[in-house]
Amino acid sequence: MTVRRMIVGITGASGAVYGIRVLEMLRAMKIESHLVISKAGDQTRALETDLSAAQLHGLADKVYAPGDIAAAISSGSFQTMGMIVAPCSVRTLSEIATGVTSSLVARAADVCLKERRRLVLMFRETPLHAGHIRSMLAVTEMGAIVAVPVPAFYARPRTVDDIVTHSVSRALDLFGLDTKAFPRWTGPSGVAGRRQGK
Repeated sequence: MTVRRMIVGITGASGAVYGIRVLEMLRAMKIESHLVISKAGDQTRALETDLSAAQLHGLADKVYAPGDIAAAISSGSFQTMGMIVAPCSVRTLSEIATGVTSSLVARAADVCLKERRRLVLMFRETPLHAGHIRSMLAVTEMGAIVAVPVPAFYARPRTVDDIVTHSVSRALDLFGLDTKAFPRWTGPSGVAGRRQGK
């Protein structure tokens, strides 16, 4: 039986709402969430959202301190479906790419890679320099998936919430999880046509 347990990392890049939406969707699908937020991620949460730290923690089944290297998610023997980092900062991407595990986010990601579990990084940065691109290549070669949250306008999003929901749903697709929360492309007369009421 597949373990329905997911690690969620929230780091300091802009886009705390992506991590929040991941937690909400996992809860709706009854998947146990194990959350770790970096110090910078907590600062971004305060800047970008109206959620308190306690409210954000309340969306997860289990929360770990960012420096708790002895946490359950730091061990390969703790079974999970994998990990999603949403959003993923340049620093976190770089640590994972080089095998540096100075934080629990990076350590948990490294564990997923060594155990050949799915690791999805919703990398949030633009424009990119060569170092960013090299790090993206390195983690990809190691088995991770870099899923940049790029809006899909064929679905005719009407709100920022539509865009966030679509990006997060597509990232969760990579774990074989169907949120059923966004219109899928079925051809030129499909999604766009339905949005126009045809």
